[in-house]
Amino acid sequence: MTADRIAATRPLRAQPVIALDVPSLDAALALLDRLGPDADFVKVGLELFTAEGPRVVERLRRDGRRVFLDLKLHDIPNTVKGAAQRAAAMDVQLLTVHGYGGAAMVEAAVEGAGAGTGILVVTVLTSFERSALGVALGREVPEMGAEVLRLAGVASTARAHGIVCSGQEVAAVVSTYPELRPLVPGIRLSGGATHDQARVVTPEQAVGDGAAYLVLGRAVTAAEDPATVLGSIRESLKAGS
Repeated sequence: MTADRIAATRPLRAQPVIALDVPSLDAALALLDRLGPDADFVKVGLELFTAEGPRVVERLRRDGRRVFLDLKLHDIPNTVKGAAQRAAAMDVQLLTVHGYGGAAMVEAAVEGAGAGTGILVVTVLTSFERSALGVALGREVPEMGAEVLRLAGVASTARAHGIVCSGQEVAAVVSTYPELRPLVPGIRLSGGATHDQARVVTPEQAVGDGAAYLVLGRAVTAAEDPATVLGSIRESLKAGS
């Protein structure tokens, strides 16, 4: 197992992950040039991967960056297993699957990914509020935290590396399932805009509650000086570790 994979699978403290939510490889490279060397762990999501395919991952890995491939896979177990195998072959450190796919699907992903790529189970998207989630599921959701914990249980049963949840649920997840590594999107700086996220927290709040990974998007990438903002977040996290 390579050193960067060990860092990804056994994080000693919260690791910032820069969201490359851009439409092309050229745009991603331009953003990374502005961010500088601190952007050593990046997220490739649906937009960028659909536009560029595996070559974007290959380029980022060749440049020495760790990659979180955020595809939120949700299909029959055999299909998801095959996709996880392909992701592992690209040497990505983290890969997401949907918890609503069920334990058998998550188990298939874990098996397909092998020891080097951590499977993260998406619980409840941070864009959801309780009422909207209830409409989507066709049933009442009395309490968001309970739904996140239910899906965290699926992740634990399937031996996933961790889960994706909002910072508001991290403390409960860590307390109930200490073996899971939480990744928290929807990170916003103090006083910053929430954009299209409904359940947001600051980096310090998320880390204090036990987050292992923090996805940093527009709060950093849309800043006038993103390298300085990222550097200040990293220093803040280091001081609190």
